Amino acid sequence: MILLLVLISLVVFATMSMRESPLWQWGAAFVIIGLLSGLDFTQAGAIYRLGWFAFVLIGLGAVLLVLAVRPLRMALLLPPIYGAVKSILPRVSRTEQEALDAGTVGWDAELFSGRPDWDKLMKIRPLTLSAEEQAFLDNETEIACRMIDDWDIRHNRADLSPELWDFLKTKGFLGMLVGKEHGGLGFSAQAQSMIVSKIASRSVAAGITVMVPNSLGPGELLEKYGLPEQKEKYLHRLASGQEVPCFALTGVHSGSDAGGMRDIGVITKGMHEGREVLGVRLSFDKRYITLAPIATLVGLAFLLKDPDNHLGRGEDIGITLALIPHDHPGLDIGRRHYPARQAFMNGPVRGKDVFIPMDFLIGGTEYAGQGWRMLMECLSTGRAISLPAIGTTSIKATLRATSAYARVRRQFGIPVGIMEGVAEPLGEMVKRAYMFEATRRLTASMVDEGQRPAVIAGLLKYTTTEAMRDSMDDAFDIQGGRAIQDGPGNYLFGAYQALPVAITVEGANILTRTLMTFAQGVLRAHPYLLSEIQAAQNKDKKAGLAAFDLAFGGHTKFMLRNIVASFLHGLTNGAFASTPNEGPMARWYRRLHRYAQDFALVADWTTVVLGGALKRKQKLSGRMADLLGELYLMSATLKRFDEEGRIEEDRELVDAIMTDRVATIERLFGEVFANFPNPVFANAMRFLCFPLGRHARRASDRVNYRFARAVLRPGAFRDRLTTGVYMTNDPDDVTGVLEDAFIKVTEAEEIEARFIKAARKGVFERRLDRDAIDDAVAAGVLNGNEAGIMRAADEATERAVHVDDFEMDVLKETPPRAAAE
Repeated sequence: MILLLVLISLVVFATMSMRESPLWQWGAAFVIIGLLSGLDFTQAGAIYRLGWFAFVLIGLGAVLLVLAVRPLRMALLLPPIYGAVKSILPRVSRTEQEALDAGTVGWDAELFSGRPDWDKLMKIRPLTLSAEEQAFLDNETEIACRMIDDWDIRHNRADLSPELWDFLKTKGFLGMLVGKEHGGLGFSAQAQSMIVSKIASRSVAAGITVMVPNSLGPGELLEKYGLPEQKEKYLHRLASGQEVPCFALTGVHSGSDAGGMRDIGVITKGMHEGREVLGVRLSFDKRYITLAPIATLVGLAFLLKDPDNHLGRGEDIGITLALIPHDHPGLDIGRRHYPARQAFMNGPVRGKDVFIPMDFLIGGTEYAGQGWRMLMECLSTGRAISLPAIGTTSIKATLRATSAYARVRRQFGIPVGIMEGVAEPLGEMVKRAYMFEATRRLTASMVDEGQRPAVIAGLLKYTTTEAMRDSMDDAFDIQGGRAIQDGPGNYLFGAYQALPVAITVEGANILTRTLMTFAQGVLRAHPYLLSEIQAAQNKDKKAGLAAFDLAFGGHTKFMLRNIVASFLHGLTNGAFASTPNEGPMARWYRRLHRYAQDFALVADWTTVVLGGALKRKQKLSGRMADLLGELYLMSATLKRFDEEGRIEEDRELVDAIMTDRVATIERLFGEVFANFPNPVFANAMRFLCFPLGRHARRASDRVNYRFARAVLRPGAFRDRLTTGVYMTNDPDDVTGVLEDAFIKVTEAEEIEARFIKAARKGVFERRLDRDAIDDAVAAGVLNGNEAGIMRAADEATERAVHVDDFEMDVLKETPPRAAAE
């Protein structure tokens, strides 16, 4: 009876936890179980006797029933808890609150919840382009790509060619986000992402040039917040390329720390166009501003002060945004920077006591002081499009070039790509290409549906650019000397040089990963935490206590459910977790649900236990951000496989990606537990999430080798992995020479095998002083037609593996003179 009662109690409590039952039901359950525990069947017939344990249960139940009455709970229980929690929870600054308000939560909130609603993922639109967008991608974008000569851009000009500049401006590349009513293209986020991707596959500098005006720039700010007269004045000119915009945010003494901004504007009266008007006197010093050296219109962020209270809001107005023509008196656009020797324009913007009228403020005085929120809203969407697009296309483009080279280049008589040591990184490049294209598509679609996925945008920015770095390193390892010898024929070095730019801009990866992603994510996406913090910071104690009661009650039920659900999923390895369908990926959806549940528990406890110290525990925060990233990568990859029709050829690849992600997730959880500052909670989380231990392993060498072999052949599999990059078979093109050789070598494969076999048997010798193909024909190994195919493959291979060389004095140049800052 005791064992039966214990079993019934566990089932009841587990069920109530999973259902997030209200407090009165918990109280009633304790009372009923306490009363049942008084039954004694050890004698003949039932005897009822209440022991001490029964009294404890009944007493606890009675207390819970009393506390279920809200007025009593508010009077007796909440005040001490409210005070304790208030001292623990982190405070949210004004700039943090504005950043939180700027973005929206979507699928990230489902992952934080621990029980994802699959409908929300499945209903996000698949990759969709309008007929107009597809035509632009197929025509204007293709033409722009053909016009790009990356060596000329980065070595000879340190700039785009005048013809390319003119084409990008007149065809609307710089105004893709500007609405049609203002003369812009009005393209979707998906289209912008794909256009930037294709251009960046030819030249990172050209990709960045197109990206910046369509990411964080005056155009988007004017579209959303501009006064009618500001829109009328500037948007058409921005869309047609008559105005080239830049936006000056990063200061000499403040980067990601907006609160440390020293750029100041003071509201006062001054002279403008010959008359005295109310305006702002500005002093600012900005740097690293892309397009600044050629900008005709400068967006500027600064702290606005109003000591004379002209606006009636007190002295401290807050971060404010303005638009200033490049030739405005006092505005100084300095000499250009040269980031990582990249040709895109970048430089400082300065000013001392620059006076601007109030109508230069974006949105006018109504939006004065709301600049940080405005920037975060634009950044949350632009960031979701820009760097993920460039990072993803770099991953795909390096795979396409490297797979071709690994098939064409031979060592020890075989293509280098089939050697296990080379196939290992090549297989990893395959998995990255599929996975990160999936995330690019999904995130752009979120933006097109009106979301502002700030947390996912930051997450994707650092994960994609880090993956880009890994793929580029793998490409250099495989291609060796062909990769490092720079010149007109090098298709990797420009992108390699640009890697540090992608890693550091729009929030350096270190800070994005360790300080921002999880800390902001848990505040935005946790179902109750932000409400608790806001209640704790409410200056009206009575209202704060009432709001806290609702949030704390929900949080308590959420925590109980997490405990039970994590333990049960850990025991069953997610066997009973949910899945959106029973297709071939159902088991992986269930594993995703299981690990999302574990993440919800660990994220919740990490925030509650560490409180305000979370901002200082940046290694731990970084690992939690990595966990969220792995869950998002799994989500996007599974969704892509379903949306593309569950292509059987891709099934093993998706299985391998999921296997790797699960192994990485379990490793990251282990690192969180091992480094958690409170050992009691660390061991409790370890037991609840992994009661049977962590046993996941990455995909096997045998499986990964098959991916490398598959991408060494032309076909739909390779094309799907590298979709969206610029492709040509033109042997006179920097990457077309590889594709040309790849096709010709593959066509000659059977002939080549027979040729090499005969050479190894000594039928003829391969020597520089003889034509081995003629010898093979003479020996009867090849006929005339086969010899022609073999010769074409050999000649194409020679062109593909060729590296540039230079006259001794050609590369000499006078180093550019740099001004001391």
